[in-house]
Amino acid sequence: MSLNEIAKGLPWWVKWVAVPVIALVVFGGLLMSLIGFVVALLFKVLVFAALVAALIFVVRKFKDSGSGSRGSW
Repeated sequence: MSLNEIAKGLPWWVKWVAVPVIALVVFGGLLMSLIGFVVALLFKVLVFAALVAALIFVVRKFKDSGSGSRGSW
């Protein structure tokens, strides 16, 4: 007996409601940990990009303003 034969004998609500709910209950903690890790990683990447952009902006600003009087760094 294959999995398709077993699934054909079940009502629609078992396939589309009960099985996903059971999967969420069993794997919910794992899914939430994975989603939390991805969100935290994306946040850190955005913070890193913002800090690098700010550093480049500040360096260019000082380099442009000080090029006439102080020369290069």
